[in-house]
This record gives sequence, structure tokens and C-alpha cells, in this order.
Amino acid sequence: MAKSVKLADIAAILNVSTVTVSKALSNQKGVSEELRDKIKKLADEMGYRQPSTIKKDAENLSYNIGVIIGELFLDKYQSFYWQMYQAVTTRAVMKGCFTLLEVVSKEDENDLNLPKLIQEQKVDGVIVIGRMNDEYLQCLNMRAGIPIIYLDFYDEKETCDAIISNSYFGSYMLTNYLFEMGHKKIGYVGSVLATDSITDRYFGYAKALMEHGIPVKQEWVINDRTSDIAKIYVDPESILIENMPTAYVCNCDLTASYVIKILQEAGYRVPDDISVVGFDNYLYPGMCNVGITSYEVDFKEMARRTIHNLIKKISNTSYKPGVIIVQGKIVYKDSVAPI
Repeated sequence: MAKSVKLADIAAILNVSTVTVSKALSNQKGVSEELRDKIKKLADEMGYRQPSTIKKDAENLSYNIGVIIGELFLDKYQSFYWQMYQAVTTRAVMKGCFTLLEVVSKEDENDLNLPKLIQEQKVDGVIVIGRMNDEYLQCLNMRAGIPIIYLDFYDEKETCDAIISNSYFGSYMLTNYLFEMGHKKIGYVGSVLATDSITDRYFGYAKALMEHGIPVKQEWVINDRTSDIAKIYVDPESILIENMPTAYVCNCDLTASYVIKILQEAGYRVPDDISVVGFDNYLYPGMCNVGITSYEVDFKEMARRTIHNLIKKISNTSYKPGVIIVQGKIVYKDSVAPI
């Protein structure tokens, strides 16, 4: 095959060095025109192709990319993942690729049934958006037979390729912002250990508290998930306690909207009485009457990195596996006031 021909193969036949061959093929000085012509002619006859040409051809190939999302993440208010999917699709089109979406039912996930787009070999690679259970992820990696990249989560139990937002640092920044506004009694709303991102955001919150010499109060760490991690529920009794915080760091904007609703229905004003921050900077329209200060996830950059890496992984062109963390930024709105 042409791609197996190396500079050393050409050099051995002509009894010259690989450096000489390289200079001749790249039109550098130090090689006579007669020898340059011989080298180029032999390279053509042997079917040699320069690495830059191979890489360019690989990047120009069109691939079919599968996108898998668990049905639980597509609740009518869970438009966060629809927006992420749209960003991925847009980027894929820009790179000349096609995307095929398949929503995996909870039943298929529990029964370890591979998506049909994999079973029927319709795609060259797969993007998994939103965490599924460990057994299903293991099944995908063992049986899919094609490159896989996780988007918006990672698997801490196994080596994986993933693109995630900076949950830890984002929550740390938000908590420090509340300290800058004078708050010292700060709670966290998110079921720790329910997902990697919720846990990372909790640790960012805890780090900020520790740096200010304030211990984490367990009664101020409030769950927002049931056993079904994709469903959000905040118990009003966990919020409306006797010794309440003056501010809450919520693991997502949707949770923040529920907390604000509970506070307002109990007669509290947000942010005059209690401040609230979220994460993602995305909320279904009409869910909240207060603009929520949040850490904005850079959808476009996450999608760009995901498509770029998956294409490299499919084409085997200088791909480096691992977890990539994409930075976001705080978006200041109306849900925080100085104490």
C-alpha cells in the first residue's frame, strides 16, 4: 500500500540518506537537481505520499457520526442537551460530516441493547451526550467496534475520551463571587455523587469555603435528584429550614429556578433576601422570573473539540486520547445582591 512506503525505503534503493530524500521531496537546498529528479521519480513509482498529504486527505473525508442520548435527558425542560446536540450537528456539517441521532430508552439501557445505528453499522464513530449507567458504557466500549467520545461527562473508572466543561472551577468561581458580595452562609443544591459534574461542582464550592475558613454545613448541602438522576426535584422542607443560608450555589440553572420558586412562594425575595447562582447559563423560557447569575458552558467550543477529536480518532491521524476540559465564564444577571 502507498502509505507503507517510507523515506528510508527510497533512501536505501538510491544509497542516500533519509535527510537527502526529505530535502529533495520538500524542495530544500543541498541536493543536486539530477539527484532530486531521481528521488522524486522513484518516490512516484513507489507510491510514496508525504504525511502532510495523507493528513489533509484524512481531514477532508466525510464521516457519518452517531449521537446517542438517553431518553431521560430529553425531558421537555431538559433542553440543555438539545442545544448541545445542535452545536455538535452544526460543527459536524462545517467539517463535511453527517450526524445520526438515536435516543436510547431506559429499557434498552438496562438491557444493554446497543443502538441500532451501531448494530446496523451506519456510523464511523459515536458521541455519547449525557451519562448513562456504567454497565451500558462498558457494553458500548466492548462491543461497538468504532471510536467513541463522551460529551459533558467522563468515566472515572475507565480510560476514556471525553469533552467536559470546567465544573470544578466554575462552581469555585461562583462561590467566591458570593463571598465577594459579602455572603458567608452559603449552601449547595445538588445531589453529590449523582453525576460527575454535580460532584465536581460541589468540590469547587467546598474548596472556596475552605479557603475562607468556613466548614461545610451538611444541612446546607441539599439534594435535587431522586433515584432517577435526570429528574430534578427539590424538597421545599430542605430549603425552608430554621437556620437558612444567605445564598445558594446550585448545580444547574434548572435547579436554581426551583430553589427561587420555593423561596418566593415562602415570601422571600431573590436576591434582596437570599441570593442564588446556577450553572450552564441555560434555562427553558418561562421557567423563572429572575435572571440567574450562572457559569456559562461554551457549547460551541465543546462541540468543536468533540468533532475535531472524533474525526482524528476515526482517521488515526496524530490523535491523543484523554479528557479535555473546556473553560466557560460567569454571566452576571439579577439573582445576586450584596449582603
